[in-house]
Amino acid sequence: MIESLRNIFSIPDLRKRVLFTFLLLAVYRLGSFIPTPGVDPLAIAEFTNQAKGTILGFLNLFSGGALGRMTIFALGIMPYISASIILQLLTVVWPYLEKLSKEGEMGRKKITQWTRYGTVLISLIQSLGISFFLEKTSAPGGLALVPHPGWGFRLLAVLTLTTGCAFVMWLGEQITERGVGNGISLIIFAGIVVGLPHALITTFEDLRTGSMSIITALLFIVFAVVVVGAIVLMERAQRRIPVQYAKRVVGRKMYGGQSTYLPLRLNTGGVIPVIFAASILSFPQSIGQMIDNPVVAQITRALGWGEPLYNLVYFTAIIFFCYFYTSIIFNPQDTAENMRKYGGFIPGIRPGQRTGDFIDMVLTRITLVGAIYLALVAILPEILITGFKVATIPFIGGPLDAFLPRWFTEGLGVKFYFGGTSLLIVVGVAMDTVQQIEAQMVMRHYDGFVKGRRMRGRRG
Repeated sequence: MIESLRNIFSIPDLRKRVLFTFLLLAVYRLGSFIPTPGVDPLAIAEFTNQAKGTILGFLNLFSGGALGRMTIFALGIMPYISASIILQLLTVVWPYLEKLSKEGEMGRKKITQWTRYGTVLISLIQSLGISFFLEKTSAPGGLALVPHPGWGFRLLAVLTLTTGCAFVMWLGEQITERGVGNGISLIIFAGIVVGLPHALITTFEDLRTGSMSIITALLFIVFAVVVVGAIVLMERAQRRIPVQYAKRVVGRKMYGGQSTYLPLRLNTGGVIPVIFAASILSFPQSIGQMIDNPVVAQITRALGWGEPLYNLVYFTAIIFFCYFYTSIIFNPQDTAENMRKYGGFIPGIRPGQRTGDFIDMVLTRITLVGAIYLALVAILPEILITGFKVATIPFIGGPLDAFLPRWFTEGLGVKFYFGGTSLLIVVGVAMDTVQQIEAQMVMRHYDGFVKGRRMRGRRG
């Protein structure tokens, strides 16, 4: 590993790319501490502490804490991701976009341009909504978040937040083109891991003061290693369908006749289904804080972290969105038709409709395994923190709560910094980035990070 790191900085082009990436990420982190004009930072900090577990706390994770501090990068990169997802959905229902996506480089540039326009539009809407929300909300002590509300503050907030989002989007594109790649993912990655040193210091402090026992810390380390290993294994898992291409003569040359395979990823949707499910379940918590009603309060408590209803709905929603998103980004019939055009076929399966049905059947089965894996990874860290509160289950909740051990119903009390969603993002982006850097090294006849073999990312 040390030799590989030394090789990275001994290659001039790769060294420039790595240093350029670190420089832009440093600029992004610097902007995450510049407050938006017109807000009270102390009141914002008090309000953020009360917003954990709501949609604000969830979005604050992806902005690297910038939303919680209401800085100029408060919107982060989420508007860009939202615009990208919306265009992917429109590609399925709008024939023009579907045709444009198949036009190669020119079509990709056009869709990228539309994604930028959509990012700015979403940023304008979100920043205006945030400005109204800040004016109407007060910190727990009654301190106003905006000392001087009005259209002057609203327009300034819209201009600042929209410009900040556009700048973050530009940083991500520059990292992709002139850095090590994966610019948008690396920005999210940087926002999540930036709190890791503080989390480690807090853990060591708890060990020193006795707030956390050595056994609990060891169990936490073992659990983290197992979960990370499972994520690496499942993100690289593929179902390879053998494909045979028939021989054909073109002019005086013979083409085809080779055997290959069609790789189907176990987790085709990536982390998008988890983000969808978590976003939807965060809304009841946010709405419950705004509406003073006993029925709404009861529903909000039932959908709180660690509650059985929350875990059940979260688990089911992740599985649903896995199938939904996979059906959007992968069409088995189109794949079968492209194979038929180039003389490809699956041994034992008739080309055309039968091939499409076979691919769809295989994809449906492996998506179920991938969806269960995603749901388990997303929900296990939350159960580790808060426990599985069975007392609220009707009829059998009381006896179960008395029978089950306290660590199961109340959690281990571990301050687990990486939740399920953030852990999936961190591990996946790290795998893809290492794969890209290693590809650059191998291309220049250097050994990679593991001698004698190539490291693969999620799509390697």
